Amino acid sequence: MKTLKFLKLPLLLSAFFILASAKPADDKGTAKIIDATKVIKAFSQMKESIPHELIAEYEGIVIIPKLINAGFGIGGKRGQGVAMVKLADGKWSDPVFITLTGGSIGFQIGVQSVDMVLVFRNKGVLAKVESGDFTIGGDVSAAAGPVGRSSTASTDYKLQAEVYSYSRSKGLFAGISINGSNLAINKSANEAYYGESTASADIFARSVDKTAAVTELKATLNAL
Repeated sequence: MKTLKFLKLPLLLSAFFILASAKPADDKGTAKIIDATKVIKAFSQMKESIPHELIAEYEGIVIIPKLINAGFGIGGKRGQGVAMVKLADGKWSDPVFITLTGGSIGFQIGVQSVDMVLVFRNKGVLAKVESGDFTIGGDVSAAAGPVGRSSTASTDYKLQAEVYSYSRSKGLFAGISINGSNLAINKSANEAYYGESTASADIFARSVDKTAAVTELKATLNAL
C-alpha cells in the first residue's frame, strides 16, 4: 500500500503543475464574445434584419456590443468588440478584439448605448488594422446597410459599398454615422484572452478556438 501511495505522488504533482501553468480563463474576453453572439442573435430576430446575401458575399465583420454614443454639443463614440474574417474554406476566423472611437461636432445632447455591426467587403481591410488605427470615412467609407431577409431588399444597393454599418438601440435601428471613427486592435485584450502576444494577422488567419463561446458565435454567424 505504501508503494502505491509513493507511485501516486508524482502523478498528483504532475497534475498540479499542469493546472498551475495552464492559461487562466479570461472572463472579460469570453464575456465580450458572448455579448457579440447576443447582438447577432438580436439582429436576426428583427423584422428587417441584415440580408443573408450580404453576410454570404462579404468577407469580414465587426461586432460592438453597447457602443456608447454621447454628446453635449461635441459628441463622442467608444466601444469594444470583436472582428472576424472568412478564411479560404469559408469558415470564420477566431475573433480579434478591437476598439472603436470617434467624435463629431453638431447639435446633440444625451447618451445612447447601441449595438453595432460593421460588414466589410474585403477582409484585407481588417488585416491592415494591425499596423495602426484605421479611419472609417478616411481610409474607406461606411454606408448604412440594406435591410431585409432576401436579396430583393438589397437589389438597389447592389452590395457595392466597402463597409456597411448597422446600429441597433432598444430593438430598433439607430442609424448612427461612424465615418471619422478609428478602428484599432485591442492588443492587451487579445493577449489577455489568448495568453500570448499574438499578432492580429495570425489570429485572423486561423480558426482553432474551440471554446463554447467562440463556437456559438461562429455558428450564430453561419445561421444569420
